[in-house]
Amino acid sequence: MKVFKSWWKRGYGLTLLSILMLSVFLFPIYWMLATSVRPVPEILAYPPQIFPSRIDWTSWERIFNTPAIPRYFLNSAIVGLGTTLLSLALATPAAYALAHLAFRGKPLLVLIGLSSLMFPAIMVATPLFVIFSRLGLTDSHLGLILANTALALPFVMVVLRPFFLTLPSQLAEAAKIDGCGEWGAFLRVMLPLATPAIATASIFTFLFGWNDLVFALSLTSSDAYRPVTAGLWRFVDPNAMPQWGQIMAFSTLAMLPPLIVFLMAQRHVISGLTAGGIKQ
Repeated sequence: MKVFKSWWKRGYGLTLLSILMLSVFLFPIYWMLATSVRPVPEILAYPPQIFPSRIDWTSWERIFNTPAIPRYFLNSAIVGLGTTLLSLALATPAAYALAHLAFRGKPLLVLIGLSSLMFPAIMVATPLFVIFSRLGLTDSHLGLILANTALALPFVMVVLRPFFLTLPSQLAEAAKIDGCGEWGAFLRVMLPLATPAIATASIFTFLFGWNDLVFALSLTSSDAYRPVTAGLWRFVDPNAMPQWGQIMAFSTLAMLPPLIVFLMAQRHVISGLTAGGIKQ
């Protein structure tokens, strides 16, 4: 017991606990990678083997030889970037207005925005499909962008509004005295100061658009507009055994773009999330 206390005081125990927790989170990723390079008989073997007996690149070769794979990634990039730009364009001025402008019904709007975060995508998928079908927006990039934006807007507002609350309203008032209007004060003074929060919101919104599956399945029916998440269903045949090796290889590829984006912007994400936590 004394040895354990000594280790804990020196930080060894906390380090060991951190390694154990990290292993729990990383094991599914390892299993995905290992399954993508296993021979097919080992994938279905019981009991499962932790390490593959040999490396088999057959699943990866089939993935790279599938013509629709690059199109899936292009569609996901278009939807992710489009959702990010449209969400920021609409939510940023709305968050600023909810933080610094006085108007009737503002508390109700904040409550509605927070409450809408509880609605899952599957709840609005059918109504959106009916509406978009009549408007001719199914099987299109625009339809996916609008659908994802509808769910991403409340989140972006929730992230940005607390940050705008931390910015002194005197800055906008001083800009107005110098000749700026309401939009000028917002665009020239307040918006540049909110760059960390905007960067955080843009990253999470891009990931939201990239990872969407419900709208991708309900609003697309052809490979020309199908994103990565819906493209995974290509390898699931209801009349045959799922191609687990190819599914895991494709999943590994689909994980790389958002992982790279998150790692490159990790510093901005942390600073943006903590910057707005002073005043709510």
